[in-house]
Amino acid sequence: MKLLDEIIEYNQQFIEEKKYEEFTTTKFPQKKAVILSCMDTRLVELLPRAMNMKNGDIKIVKSAGALVSHPFGSIMRSILVAVYELNADEVYVIGHHDCGMSKIDSQTLLNKAVERGIPEKRIEVLEYSGIDFKQWLKSFSSVEESVKDSVSVVKNHPLLPSDVPVHGLVIDPGTGKLDLVVNGYEEK
Repeated sequence: MKLLDEIIEYNQQFIEEKKYEEFTTTKFPQKKAVILSCMDTRLVELLPRAMNMKNGDIKIVKSAGALVSHPFGSIMRSILVAVYELNADEVYVIGHHDCGMSKIDSQTLLNKAVERGIPEKRIEVLEYSGIDFKQWLKSFSSVEESVKDSVSVVKNHPLLPSDVPVHGLVIDPGTGKLDLVVNGYEEK
């Protein structure tokens, strides 16, 4: 059975048994916060539990490496929507140790794209059109510095109110231990 078939089959049972009822909440985060974290599978349940958060408490935005790679990209848009439309009063940028983005090499990734059938000519056209793959697919050597960089992009965004604290943390994906990198209350 293919994964999609398994999902649809399970979902029918989930609905029939009304398992969704335990997750009922509003679209507004109870703890008035938005978290930007990495998409790492180890963080899906660990991160909220390590922070004492449950369904309905927070908004979570995910990106590879918890990176804000462009101040006017979809990650920053999601954070601003959380602040202005969903009543989030604080932002948390949370990276993690042993992050796959710290090992990304843009050329290796592009080579894998070619191996999977993306024509080299398409990559060349994109580069010619101004796409800087080294910048767009950039990695980092220090998760703490990466978190500081993303916190800076968020905190200094021209549309983010100055009274919104932006915190930076790093989580250990093995234990859930959180290390404070930037205390947004002190950075105002």
